[in-house]
Amino acid sequence: MKLSIERGTLLKALAQAQSVVERRNTIPILANVLIEAEGAQVSFRATDLDIEVVDRAAAMVERTGATTVSAVMLHEIVRKLPDGALVNLTEDGAAGRLTVTAGRSTFSLATLPKEDFPVMATSEYTTNFSAKATDLRRLFDKAKFAISTEETRYYLNGVYMHTSTGENGPVLRCVATDGHRLARIDAALPDGATGMPGVIVPRKTVNELRKLLDDDDATIAVSVSETKVRFATPAIMLTSKVIDGTFPDYTRVIPQNNTRRLEVDASEFAKAVDRVATVSSERSRAVKLTLDEDRLVLSVNAPDSGAAEEELAVAYGDEHLEIGFNAKYLLEIASQVDRENAVFLFNSAADPTLMREGNDTSAVYVVMPMRV
Repeated sequence: MKLSIERGTLLKALAQAQSVVERRNTIPILANVLIEAEGAQVSFRATDLDIEVVDRAAAMVERTGATTVSAVMLHEIVRKLPDGALVNLTEDGAAGRLTVTAGRSTFSLATLPKEDFPVMATSEYTTNFSAKATDLRRLFDKAKFAISTEETRYYLNGVYMHTSTGENGPVLRCVATDGHRLARIDAALPDGATGMPGVIVPRKTVNELRKLLDDDDATIAVSVSETKVRFATPAIMLTSKVIDGTFPDYTRVIPQNNTRRLEVDASEFAKAVDRVATVSSERSRAVKLTLDEDRLVLSVNAPDSGAAEEELAVAYGDEHLEIGFNAKYLLEIASQVDRENAVFLFNSAADPTLMREGNDTSAVYVVMPMRV
């Protein structure tokens, strides 16, 4: 194998591949990226056995072939090369080496046979559709903060992507929850997505997927089966196993009859919570909200470190209410609001609270209160 490729193109292709590779693994080949050169392009394939990413880039291929080399090391070398450099990759199969040259720099890297590289089995995808990168980005970005990190409840360690019915008809919906807070985000159902099996997309896949969704003009081809999900652009293909488990019935925890309505400037609210939470104890991070007509008082009383209080002008016309929340959860939910105002709907100090952006019901958040 012998090819030449521009440094920036190579770096972009390797960045996605090396981030999938597990830093600590017991199988040496999983630390490597499979480089395959054919025609006028080169592909870089990396896997951790649960996720596989294939990134294709244009290159001048002098001799076709394939080999595997340390993904992290090759990425580091290319990252440190000067901008605009032309990088030459030459494989010597007999010596088990890949030579990387750029300008006056030469590197010789150990390779492993391409035959040892595990390629994820192809799956029969029952559903195939296309979605705008901006729509998918909104669905996953707004939901992922609520993914659980508790390994025992493994079925909550991802985003549940499925079809459902929203207020205005069929929707593609993403839901995540950790039992303390919940995010439910809807987008118009793309053509071809009807009848899609609901799948739990793992946290690592959600994070890797984010890199595919940066281009606002991109259209993402989505393929779904009972066991796998695939997201693809013309240059990158990300395939992932889905979490084998049943996502709980989240509709039961979304309150329907919360009538006490608070409307507040989301940015001002987040800043105020952040300020008063400075003195809260690290363990509980509790912030108390005291509501009276058109007035909200945020307060923290931590016996060990001190107390804080801040008042905000709000739109609230219901009876007096005192309710406590984990400051971190309030901040994360408030930071999801793209519009100016956040609307909180309360029932009592012991019941879950609902939050949405103005009157938009396509993004709904639930947060459990805590005793203060």
